[in-house]
Amino acid sequence: MAAPFYVVGEVMAKGKTSTVFFCQECGYESSKWMGQCPGCHQWNTFVEETVVSGTQGKSSMQRNSSPAGKPLTLTEISLDEEDRLTTHSTELDRVLGGGLVRGSLTLVGGDPGIGKSTLLLQVCRMLAQDKREVLYVSGEESLKQIKIRANRIGEFNEHLKLLCETSLGTIEETIRRSKPDVVVIDSIQTMYNENISSAPGSVSQVREATGVFLQLAKGLNISVFIVGHVTKEGTVAGPRVLEHMVDAVLYFEGDRHASYRILRGVKNRFGSTNEIGVFEMASDGLREVENPSEFMLSGKPEQASGSIVVCSMEGTRPMLVEIQALVCHSSFGIPRRQTTGTDFNRVNLLIAVLEKRLGLQMGGCDAYVNIAGGIRIQEPAIDLGIVMALVSSFKNKIIDEKMIALGEVGLSGEVRGVGMIQARVQEARKLGFTTCVIPKVTMDAVKDISGIKVIGVSSVADAIDLL
Repeated sequence: MAAPFYVVGEVMAKGKTSTVFFCQECGYESSKWMGQCPGCHQWNTFVEETVVSGTQGKSSMQRNSSPAGKPLTLTEISLDEEDRLTTHSTELDRVLGGGLVRGSLTLVGGDPGIGKSTLLLQVCRMLAQDKREVLYVSGEESLKQIKIRANRIGEFNEHLKLLCETSLGTIEETIRRSKPDVVVIDSIQTMYNENISSAPGSVSQVREATGVFLQLAKGLNISVFIVGHVTKEGTVAGPRVLEHMVDAVLYFEGDRHASYRILRGVKNRFGSTNEIGVFEMASDGLREVENPSEFMLSGKPEQASGSIVVCSMEGTRPMLVEIQALVCHSSFGIPRRQTTGTDFNRVNLLIAVLEKRLGLQMGGCDAYVNIAGGIRIQEPAIDLGIVMALVSSFKNKIIDEKMIALGEVGLSGEVRGVGMIQARVQEARKLGFTTCVIPKVTMDAVKDISGIKVIGVSSVADAIDLL
């Protein structure tokens, strides 16, 4: 039996209007303006909005909430493989935890022009080829604009339907009537409810729209993708409650002027939150990068000091990246330190360890550290690589191009162990590296790996002696 249909935001004859203030960061509600939000402690984030209250002013999600049903035990709940839909994109399925879950609500964020709409249109094409009914709702582009982009991607069949609409009521009615398998909303900031006086993209509009799509996803067992704009800080625009309402949050990263793109899962109720997918932007859309390590190491310089390869774990996937360091005498009284792709304070800490434990006089030198390829890594396992790259540039000593270094560096200059060392060494051997420098405490964990020489070091001084 079809679910009952309710028009979003029906006329509220008995509703009463009032003015409230919402925090744009966390959604905190207040009856008066405040300089600092008590919820997230951010300054100047409150905006004034007019809301309607009353018995008839409830949202559709509140009106359609069903009474509590019969509780079930875990043994009474069955799971099967049909609960997930494959998108035929290995990288996207990896980030989603094995496929698209039915009834899930997924938020995709990223900078303008990074490729969010292109990726989702490709997903719609592959799902439509599997004879899944797909509805693509665009609030930013016309049908002709979508057609132009679709012609670059490939051929589409009749299972994909397009809708250019921003009215929340019309979109909800269309979804309830057509009952597709997958819905894409591009973007959530353009959707609006006529009975909310604030502008599209405001806290009230975004929260109401997300609530409606959440109810549709759970009530009709539809998988919904919503696209979210990001702020200059790189977070999804609007209240942070938006990220709490959805089941998964995916961020599209990378320099839009470069060819690579990284899809990172920062929240996933159905899988790991550390997985990433690597894509390459081409003329016919986004292509999957099956071997990210080889892709990241392309163009590595030969016979150059200050360059070394490290291995970082992104979820269950080991990825080799190149660390570049440049140390030179400063022309000013205060040396300049700059990092790209890693933590600035962590690099300063490692430089202090080198000065204290090895006696290197780097206080009068500028230091620049770069993770080649544009990827950002925060894992402490790259500490030893950063240290060796800095010393290599400082002393102008070339590191063997077939050497890789792994390990966390402590304040006493000791090299501490890192996790999943076996997978890291195997990835290095696969790409032709012949020497791997690892913490001595993890030597017992590396077994049955031939074709690569494994060297254990217990301190930074031991690692530097290898140069």
